[in-house]
Amino acid sequence: MNINKMPSERAISKLESQDWLCLAIGNSRLHWAWFKGEFLLLTWHSQHLTQPIVEGKFPREILPDRLRENELWELPLCLASVVPRQTAFWQSYSPLKQITLADIPLEGIYPTLGIDRALAIWGASNIYGVPSLVIDAGTALTFTGISDRQQLVGGAIAPGLRLHLQSLSGQTAALPEVYLPQSLPPRWALDTSQAIESGVIYTILASIWSFITDWERQFPYSNILFTGGDSELLWQYLQIQFPQIAPKTIIDTNLIFFGMKLVYFQSVKTR
Repeated sequence: MNINKMPSERAISKLESQDWLCLAIGNSRLHWAWFKGEFLLLTWHSQHLTQPIVEGKFPREILPDRLRENELWELPLCLASVVPRQTAFWQSYSPLKQITLADIPLEGIYPTLGIDRALAIWGASNIYGVPSLVIDAGTALTFTGISDRQQLVGGAIAPGLRLHLQSLSGQTAALPEVYLPQSLPPRWALDTSQAIESGVIYTILASIWSFITDWERQFPYSNILFTGGDSELLWQYLQIQFPQIAPKTIIDTNLIFFGMKLVYFQSVKTR
């Protein structure tokens, strides 16, 4: 080792070959990524914890077999969360880096911006360039835009596909529980289940197309990126309903992890 290296340089050199984990705590699930240095090796999902971790020990049962077998459950953990109660469950883990909005050098961030949206747009801007619009199809359906000057333009939040369906069955007496179909339902349905599918899906598709159209008026040469758990299914619906959308869009379900990686490496550089 070069003894003339600064401490942060030595830390970066170590990190470039080190295994470490990302945990993005979403509204419905825990989203995980395993990195070796800058290289993403594996992603997976698990359920929310029901109690805090004990004595800082990682709950091995939530790891995939590949990680358990290699005894990689005591790795540095980079965490970002939109669920405060779940965040608290991890506070005894070490070494832990918890990301906040203050860690993301994005111009125009406002105090209540969701950390998941900020990280996804930050990751998108660094990988795909700017301007970019990120459409996150998770529990919530969110739109987040960044300008060609790397400034947050703003966005919108709506219930996601599944939340729309759940609200109808949960808040009405007669409507059944409906699940997302693998293909577009008929617009003019002749039974209640398909009528619900039609109402939810075609309304959301029209909204997405409206947001994309308005965004492209402002930024004609922008990237349009889909991320989140339902992004691939939503994109399949869209390319049938609006086939002109396919050539101009990208699906990348790992945007939040790439944003977390950028912040994590930057934190090591500034130690």
